[in-house]
Amino acid sequence: MGMKKFKPTTPGRRFMTVPTFDEITKTRPERQLTEPLRRTAGRNSQGKVTVRHRGGGHKRLYRIIDFKRDKDGVAAKVAAIEYDPNRSARIALLHYADGEKRYILAPEGLRVGEKVTSGSAAEIQPGNALPLRNIPAGTIVHNIELHPGHGGQLVRAAGGGAQIMAKEGDFAHLRLPSGEVRLVLLDCKATIGQVGNAEHEAIKIGKAGRQRWLGWRPTVRGVAMDPSSHPHGGGEGRSPIGMPGPMSPWGKPTLGAKTRQRKPSDRLIVKRRK
Repeated sequence: MGMKKFKPTTPGRRFMTVPTFDEITKTRPERQLTEPLRRTAGRNSQGKVTVRHRGGGHKRLYRIIDFKRDKDGVAAKVAAIEYDPNRSARIALLHYADGEKRYILAPEGLRVGEKVTSGSAAEIQPGNALPLRNIPAGTIVHNIELHPGHGGQLVRAAGGGAQIMAKEGDFAHLRLPSGEVRLVLLDCKATIGQVGNAEHEAIKIGKAGRQRWLGWRPTVRGVAMDPSSHPHGGGEGRSPIGMPGPMSPWGKPTLGAKTRQRKPSDRLIVKRRK
């Protein structure tokens, strides 16, 4: 995938970049593999805003992705590579030999017309899904399960890839894109290869309106507010944050303050990401 730049006809166009979508081979999704996606605008079931700065944006259809890859032993042909507005990765439409159709995350290098399979006997090639015990050490994988049969939960974003460092007992040592090394059960499935569309992180939005298309509303700085609206607010002219440090609107420490709770699965983390 390449990037398209524009002539600087306006300030918003000057640095804007968009993907060329060269790899896309089909523009309309499979109707049977889509469902409506209701937008919450950051509100919970009580109608209260629980995530700020969300709302608006283009209407989307949700594409049903096969994260479980549980159709073992049945070969599938890659019929198309499609755009998915709900994720940074591209998706691949599979036509199985028995007539079923499914979407999967499109790994780097997967082309239309190629065959992919899942199961213990599958070959080590991009797009095939196998249990970790059947994948050799050093292989790059994505869409990794945390619990056997639950479907892939780790490494699903564009350009993501985890490396199998070693196998010990019932666990594999995986180095995740964040740098964290984690133990994952050998019975968990993973898909071979790196997630495609790796240039996604190089996209420059260019203008505020494009963020609105994506469903992001404006963010007002705390120091620009009055003291009743934010702990950073008030003061004559421009004033520093002061206090013990940066605060959220509700007076909780933020911008680097640790909020992660201890979990039983912490014992599976061999090396932290930081």
